[in-house]
Amino acid sequence: MAAAVAQLALGLLFPGADAVSGVSYVALGDSYAAAPGLLDPVPGSPPLCTRSAANYPHRLAAATGWELTDVSCASAATAHLGTAQYADQPPQFDALSARTGIVTYQLGGNDGNLFQTMVLSCVAVNLGNAADVGAPCRDAWGSRFSDDIARYEPAMGAAIARVGELAPNARVYVLGYPAVLPESGRCYPRIPLSTLDTAYARGVELELNAALRRQAEANGATYLDIYTPGIGHDACREPGTRWIEPLVPGEPNATPVHPNAAGQQATAEIVHAAVRAAA
Repeated sequence: MAAAVAQLALGLLFPGADAVSGVSYVALGDSYAAAPGLLDPVPGSPPLCTRSAANYPHRLAAATGWELTDVSCASAATAHLGTAQYADQPPQFDALSARTGIVTYQLGGNDGNLFQTMVLSCVAVNLGNAADVGAPCRDAWGSRFSDDIARYEPAMGAAIARVGELAPNARVYVLGYPAVLPESGRCYPRIPLSTLDTAYARGVELELNAALRRQAEANGATYLDIYTPGIGHDACREPGTRWIEPLVPGEPNATPVHPNAAGQQATAEIVHAAVRAAA
């Protein structure tokens, strides 16, 4: 009964949803796909992956009738597509086969610990910077994060190409990351960065999204822009408007600097619209 109610409720969120049973859908990804902290974990999933039954892959499957294999996992990097992340989390590529019809791919933010290092280091050097002085994170790290993206971009491309080889009959959708920071200004202390460091960190995310777009287009996949629809829904917005939680989440069952339930739902709708448009 609970599953039927959930199916109906999620279906109502997707007007005109086309339930097509038998379509094999595989979700590859990191914590932005796994949605740690949101509602209940997926039964039987690896505990360290913190994979939520309310993430966008599960919302898509519930609304469409697709047969979901969700192997997304918090902290996953591109390398974990081909190698085991934990003893109970085998390589994510293992989920792919000639039967796979739809693949979503959202990784790259953990390559070289990019997002984690940037968030922790930028916040650390901005503590006490209520006066909005300078760009201490940019001054300390310079091109380090851009250089890391350039270093890992070839691996991203090779991984996307490998998805196509392992799932030759699938439509592959590479998702960018949503807008975490505002397009201008800052929101100290909700996100404790100076105005200049907010722009610096936003620029790094945009560089990562650009790399993912390039590699998707070069390797036969479709890039989905999650960033642009999320402008105005960043972590600086009020509850009910934002899709990303700030450093101290204001919603229950939410993870700092990660999509909340609204962000997961919005991502599901963007993917679903793209799949319907391509049908």
